[in-house]
Amino acid sequence: MYEEEIRKSITSEKLLIGRDEVLKNIRKGLIAKVYIAANCPKDLLDDLTAYSKISGFEVLATKVPNDELGAVCKKPFSISVLALKK
Repeated sequence: MYEEEIRKSITSEKLLIGRDEVLKNIRKGLIAKVYIAANCPKDLLDDLTAYSKISGFEVLATKVPNDELGAVCKKPFSISVLALKK
């Protein structure tokens, strides 16, 4: 569903990959959208939901599990969360 949008953003400098990087930029207020894998850990999902209510960014759930999301991003590892900077 959102995979095509993610593929288009791969080459841009605005795509952030990984929990630590995404959460760090959320705290700075630099995030516009967050994409989460279908099997994203519950604690991370809860944190992102809470931050989205405060900061006003969108949390978009993909139907792709984290190992396939890594393949979509052309990375050799699993990815649970991605974000687009403003």
